[in-house]
Parts: sequence; structure tokens; C-alpha cells
Amino acid sequence: MEAFDDIRPYYDHEVRPTLARLLNDKDLLNVMAKHRYPGLARQFSGAMTWITSLALKYKTRNIHNVRDFQAIIEPYLTRVIKTTTSKVSFSGIEHLKKDKAYLFLSNHRDIVLDPALVNYALYLNDMETCQIAIGDNLVKRPFVSDLMRLNKSFIVKRSLSGRREKLLAFQNLSAYIHHCIDSGQPVWIAQSEGRAKDGNDQTDPAIIKMFNLSRRGKQSAFADNIRSLSIVPVSISYEFDPCDCDKARELYEKQQTGQYQKADDEDLKSIVTGIEGYKGHVHVAFGKPLTQDFEDATSVVKEVNHQIHHNYELQPSNIFAWEAISSEINQDQFIKVPVISQLFPDIDLEKKRDEFTRHLERCPELYRPQFLKMYAQPVINRFRYGS
Repeated sequence: MEAFDDIRPYYDHEVRPTLARLLNDKDLLNVMAKHRYPGLARQFSGAMTWITSLALKYKTRNIHNVRDFQAIIEPYLTRVIKTTTSKVSFSGIEHLKKDKAYLFLSNHRDIVLDPALVNYALYLNDMETCQIAIGDNLVKRPFVSDLMRLNKSFIVKRSLSGRREKLLAFQNLSAYIHHCIDSGQPVWIAQSEGRAKDGNDQTDPAIIKMFNLSRRGKQSAFADNIRSLSIVPVSISYEFDPCDCDKARELYEKQQTGQYQKADDEDLKSIVTGIEGYKGHVHVAFGKPLTQDFEDATSVVKEVNHQIHHNYELQPSNIFAWEAISSEINQDQFIKVPVISQLFPDIDLEKKRDEFTRHLERCPELYRPQFLKMYAQPVINRFRYGS
């Protein structure tokens, strides 16, 4: 087995064999049939699965490489953006070099759309799209793994239990990320494991340490290793999170019982909800590449958090949530938030407030404190200590 074969995306010559496997995967065909024909699939399961198989075979007949595969996804992503958002905007990307590979270290709110939106911004600016880091918890089903790896995703092995196995896996992951950047292939990876369901975007020091693992003992300084990756912090903000009620419920149950047990296929359902649900205004902010002489992971974490918090484009929904809970926040945090009309002088705030209220009322009352804190947290991160 060649280096990285167990985690890397598929090569062009692997595309047709993978598609052949997918087109005969009953698990995938059942999921697709239920999604496309929800009523008919319950009554005529076999027939709808067969029809779905024929449709997929026809649609994929001319796919022979990864670029072909991404070409059929791009119109779908464009349609999703147009039908589920009121606006998508970008900032900071104009300061990045088109011929340079960056490691985009991003906050994480949506399983699929976060990296997809970063790639969409790169695509619109004639830059190479990223390889995407995904946790192995998302690819428990073989067809999900195949689909992700066809779409330039590589696997992060988080579910290993043995300490030695984990160390070897992270060394391999570190080496693969450096290999991508060194060979001119940009990479997207989340700043911490899993989505920030409470809205609190914080970088996990373990991820920064992982970046350095494969370079230890090679007589290169930590600062040089970090600088060689051309890390760019990325802040993605959604006016409305399609999964917010589900996240609030999970946060409530953890608060009450200390744990939360995921249902079968919950991640898959979150993917579908995140893609198809209404998001309002979405903004992707690209920060400045990390070029400083960082001494350790802690100093990198501090800079990444600073850029993500300060570049995060606040939405009226964030301020409305903050207003609802601000009296409950401990005053020793020194949070001073500007008047909302100063932050959004050109927006019809009454209309936005009504929209947010309707959105809040969708959430069961029991979970609303978690819901509001989730939306308010970026405001706290931005303005804490007067920053």
C-alpha cells in the first residue's frame, strides 16, 4: 500500500470503479429513493430504488475523473446557494495569491457547506479548490466514504482507541497535510473536532500540535513548520442555522443529563438539513496567513481565535439573541456591544427582528435558552473585554 492510501481522496483512475460500486450499493440507492420520492418509496420501495438506479447510471455515464464528478456537483451547489440563502458574500480572499496553496483553518458550523462555501469562493476567484478533512465518524457507511473521497475529501481517523494507533494516525495525517501544501494542493480543516454547536468558535491546540507531528526530529523549528503551511484562519457566519433547533436540543440534554446519545443516521440527517434548510445571509471571511514566529501551539491558537472572532461577520440574528440574554451574562466579562442601528445602518431591522422571532418560535420553548446563547456567542467573542 502506498503512503496515505487509507486516507487520501480517490485518484482519477479510481473514479469509474468507485462509481460502479456505488451504483450497486443498495444502502445508497434506498437513501436516494427515499429522499427523491418520499411518498412513493414507502409504498413501492423496490420500484423506486430501481428507477433511482437507472437515473444515477444515466447521470454518471460521462464521469471519468474527479473533475468530471465535481462538475456535476457544482450546479447543484449553485442551486442550493441560490434557493436557501438571501445572499452569500466573501471578504479577504482578494489578498491571497492565486498560485499559492493555503491551509484554510476554519470555524465549523455545517458538516458539508462550510468547506463547500470555501471552495465556492476559491472557484469564483479562479483558485484551486481544497482537499477537505472529514472525520471518520461521518463515513461509517461505505457509500458515504466513497462519495466524500470522490469529492476531494480525506479521512481523519478520530475513532481509534489505542494511544499508539492514534499517534501514528495523526503523524500520518500531519505528513499528508504537509504533502498537500508542498505539492500545491490547498486544504480545508476545521479548527476543532466537530461543529461548534454552542456557537463558541475555539481552536483546539491538539490540531495545531498535529500539524507539527510529522516534522518533529527533522531539525526544523516549530515556527518554520507552521509558517510552511501558510495557515489562513477562516470565519463562516450564517444568519440562520438550519440545524439550530437540533443543536439546542442536544445542548439541553447534555446540560440536564451530562450526555447525549446520537440517533442512527443523525449525522446524515444533519447533512441533508444543513444543505436544504434556509440560511439567510452567509458570509465567508478569509483572514491573513500566519507568518509570525510562533513559539508554540498556544500562541498559534491565540492568533487563530483572534482572527476568527474579529473577522466573523455578525448578523442581526446574533444581536437580537444577544439582546435577549445580555442581562443574564455575568457583567465581569466586560462585554460592550454597539447599538444595533450602528452595526446595520442600511438594513430594515424591524423586518429582520420579525424574521428572527418567527425562527425562534420554531424551536421548542424548553430549548430556547440554548438556542439564544448559540446565536449570541459570536457577539460575546467579538466584544468581550472591549475588543
